[in-house]
Amino acid sequence: MSDISKSINHKVPGRDEATRFEKIHNVCFTSVKEGSRMVALEIANAIKSCSKKHYILGLATGSSPIGVYKELIRLHKNEGLSFKKVITFNLDEYFPIKKTNEKSYNSFMFNHLFSQIDILKKNIHIPNGEINEKDISRYCNQYEKKIISYGGLDFQLLGIGRTAHIGFNEPGSHKNSLTRIVNLDYITKEDASAEFNGISLVPSKAITMGIRTILNAKRIVLLAWGHKKLKVVSKSIEGSEDRAFPASFLQSHPNTTFILDKESSAGLIKFKTPWLVKDCIWDDSLKKKAITWLSKKTNVPILKLTKQDYNENGLASLVLSSGSVYDLNIWMFNKLQRTITGWPGGKPNTEDIDRPERAKPSKKRVIIFSPHPDDDVISMGGTLTRLVDQGHDVHIAYQTSGNIGVSDKEVLKYLEVAQSSFSKENRELKKAINSLRLKKNNNLILDIKSAIRRSESYAASWYLGLEKNKLHFLNLPFYESGKIKKKDPTSKDIKITKNIIKEIKPHQIFAAGDLADPHGTHRVCLNILLLSLKEMKSESFINSCWLWLYRGAWEEWDIVDIEMAVPMSPSQVLQKRNAILFHQSQKDKVMFQGEDNREFWLRAEQRNKKNAKLYNKLGMAEYEAMEGFKRYHF
Repeated sequence: MSDISKSINHKVPGRDEATRFEKIHNVCFTSVKEGSRMVALEIANAIKSCSKKHYILGLATGSSPIGVYKELIRLHKNEGLSFKKVITFNLDEYFPIKKTNEKSYNSFMFNHLFSQIDILKKNIHIPNGEINEKDISRYCNQYEKKIISYGGLDFQLLGIGRTAHIGFNEPGSHKNSLTRIVNLDYITKEDASAEFNGISLVPSKAITMGIRTILNAKRIVLLAWGHKKLKVVSKSIEGSEDRAFPASFLQSHPNTTFILDKESSAGLIKFKTPWLVKDCIWDDSLKKKAITWLSKKTNVPILKLTKQDYNENGLASLVLSSGSVYDLNIWMFNKLQRTITGWPGGKPNTEDIDRPERAKPSKKRVIIFSPHPDDDVISMGGTLTRLVDQGHDVHIAYQTSGNIGVSDKEVLKYLEVAQSSFSKENRELKKAINSLRLKKNNNLILDIKSAIRRSESYAASWYLGLEKNKLHFLNLPFYESGKIKKKDPTSKDIKITKNIIKEIKPHQIFAAGDLADPHGTHRVCLNILLLSLKEMKSESFINSCWLWLYRGAWEEWDIVDIEMAVPMSPSQVLQKRNAILFHQSQKDKVMFQGEDNREFWLRAEQRNKKNAKLYNKLGMAEYEAMEGFKRYHF
């Protein structure tokens, strides 16, 4: 039994009520860091206890295993873990690509692991992306034979793509496939496009271990983090083996574990609808989840749900534990109704026991933390306007410059307009234009891109009635790498964040809880804020400061998570749209918008309207749109 299996109450999938729909063992961790640590510990213990001459380790690339590699490096440096007897085989590599290319998986592995441990270079095997294409078949056969010559893989680490690919085995791959060259799915290329500065620059092919090669490993651990993996995780674990979901073939492996976080595991029946697979302890959170699920499933407003509706949909135990359907419906209706408020800063001179925010102080100091210079209006433009109109002291702290999000073509447009406005030749303008045409993303160009984002923010805030001196551009250092890949946050980022909080001493903070942005900037910015607040807990004003998390740029809160819903009228929806459109550099073909191809103003507007429609279907009043918030208790 694996170390991960020993660390939990391991139950074979399908052998108990909670897992009876599952065909692959899985463990859900509260954080990516903790899950990564446990996997690294299993690998470390296996290496140490290996009685053979060599331990054969299959490795993966991408963002998922980075935490595991960091922990393995720590174990090597601090606890003496040696890799001298480890032989590694990597899953895949782009084709064609040079080993020295910083976007190659060869570079990835040396940057994130090999250069920081004592592994022998002769023991490292990564598919060769430089080989002549006519020699690929022979090369792949040799790669396969070399794995077999060492007795096969002792441990294979995997990630999973949005297409459910493992390695680069895309949908349609055969279960018995071996190491070979493959064409990459469009979605896979789209996910890699940010790293390559555009989908057209992503290689269209790759060399990958086959599914049979992977299944021959003695132990397999698959890592899946974040909401983007929710669908493919549930399909792979609970569906049938299906070539459309290559990871589902892992069902036939006797020693596989999926390592998940809260977001990636949320689609599993035991978490999504636990009352269908086990007896539940009906706390308020689970009651809310079950009743809203039932209302949506039956298409019946909450107050019209009947005992028959509950009984026929597996919720008889909820009725038994609560007394009556009438009481349940009234309770849930009131819970939802009380989240709705047109006073996001609290309604003055009003009893606030059943309202999301406090009435006092009637005029609050507010900081809206915006990871990029447009997240404020995209995600909470309507609420921001209400706060300003209702007389609160509203400040916006733009955490990063957002300069990487401005295309070279956008900069060139501004520069050429500026150049045509000067009667004399301007050397700096000419230098900048030449840099752009030569594809040099130097400091001058980055400064211009930052200036574009700042000017757009000024324009949008002016339109919403916010004074210029209420805008704070923090330019957190972690972001200012000049590249898509950012630096790790440091104490400097925390110090800057703490300084703005100390200066304003807010009663309310709004921050991005939308953790699905393609590059993780939102997640990093939130972590910096939370660490800053933790370090400031001794400050007296912190005790009376409430933190509200918004979403809206990539995903929306589930309705049971929303604790404050701010309705918007048709004119307010239009006002929010116009504010977003002031960010012209982000309007058309925005560089890093993820898999959602809609423009930001449209996706935000449609999600706000969807919120309002859902509230209405559940039996609430009909509004044009709604912005939702969840309170974070720090």
